Amino acid sequence: MGTHALTAVIIMGVSGVGKTTVGEGLAERLGWRFLEGDDLHSEASVAKMAAGTPLTDEDRWPWLDRIARTIDGWRQEATRGVITCSALKRSYRDRIRAGHDDVLFAHLAGDKALIAGRIQARKHRYMPASLLDSQFATLEPPSEEEGAVIVDVAAPPDRLIEAIVKAVSARL
Repeated sequence: MGTHALTAVIIMGVSGVGKTTVGEGLAERLGWRFLEGDDLHSEASVAKMAAGTPLTDEDRWPWLDRIARTIDGWRQEATRGVITCSALKRSYRDRIRAGHDDVLFAHLAGDKALIAGRIQARKHRYMPASLLDSQFATLEPPSEEEGAVIVDVAAPPDRLIEAIVKAVSARL
C-alpha cells in the first residue's frame, strides 16, 4: 500500500464472523474511535435485510459513501477509528478507500459451517441466517495487492485482535 499512517481499520467479512466483537476490542486496545458500520445503513436497507432480502449494489453505494465520508471526517480531525463493514467486494472496498492509502482492511475469514453455527446461536437485529449464502456468493476476498490482513475466525477474538494490532503497528 502506501506510506501514509493509518486513519481507519475496516473490520470486514460476512455476517456472523464477529466484526463487532473484534472491532470494539481493537478500538479499545488502540485507543481509537469505534463505529458500527451497520448504523449507517438507511432505514430502507435495514427493512430489506430484516425481510431476508439481500441488498443490491445500488442499495449499498450510499452506505459505503457514508462510511467513506466518516473516514474523511476523521482525516480532517486528525483522529483514527475502527469501523465494521462487510465490504464483501473489491469495488466496495475501493469505494470506502476513495483513493486514499490510509485505510487497512482486516478480513475476518472462516469456514461457512462454523459461521452459520454462530449466526444460529445469536440474535442480530436484522440479519437473518438465510442471508449468509448470498453473502458468501458475493464475497471477493481481498487480493494480495490490497494489503489487507486476513485472520481466521476459528481463533478466539483476543488472538484476532492481536494479529490485527501487529498489522496496524507496522503501518503507524
